[in-house]
Parts: sequence; structure tokens; C-alpha cells
Amino acid sequence: MGKDRKDRKTAEMGVSIRECTINLHKRLHKTTFKKKAPKAIKEIKAFAKKLMQTEDVRVDVQLNKFIWSKGVRNVPYRVRVRLHRKHNDDEEASDKFYTHVTYVKVDSFKGLETKIVDDEAE
Repeated sequence: MGKDRKDRKTAEMGVSIRECTINLHKRLHKTTFKKKAPKAIKEIKAFAKKLMQTEDVRVDVQLNKFIWSKGVRNVPYRVRVRLHRKHNDDEEASDKFYTHVTYVKVDSFKGLETKIVDDEAE
């Protein structure tokens, strides 16, 4: 039984793209002011690691700038991100895949849900 489950997980693992909203406000509650922006980046990486099941998570420059746009203390409450699981081309890498997290600009977060993005939409 356990062997079948492991085989199924490796079969599901492949290149995929998901777009979702991360609520940073609840993840940064009771955090010291000077640690809010660095912890937000760590929480985004932890979210991507859990959702996409990869150890290697890379944050895009635009996402980093958006998180730091209001300073170290006043991090935005929510952020819409695109999680892209890609093949790792590096031969020395221990993992076959890595996740690239990019920023998606939206006017409002109302009614948005996690969705799987097609490769043709890129």
C-alpha cells in the first residue's frame, strides 16, 4: 500500500503553475516591527514549499520589492503570487524541481481563489 502511494506522488510531480493569495496579516501577527518584512519572505517560501512540495524555493525580485515597498514594518496584508514548479537544470542539484514565486498585481482580492494556470496562458 505504501509503495503505491509513493509512486503516485512522483507521477503527480511535474511542471505546474498555480496562482494563489497569501494572507500575510495572519502569518505576521505578534511579530516585532523590525522583523516583519524578513519574516514575510520566509512565510512566502514556507507556503510555496508546502503547496508545491519542493525544497528549493526562489522569490522573484518584483515580489521582494512589493513586500518591502511600505518599509520593514508595514508589510501589505495580502499578496497574490504565481507559483511555478520548474525542472532544475543544475547537475549538482539534489532536487529535480524548484519553485519560482512571482508577484501578480491585482486591483482587489475579493472573490479570488487558487487556480491552476495553463502553460498556454503565459
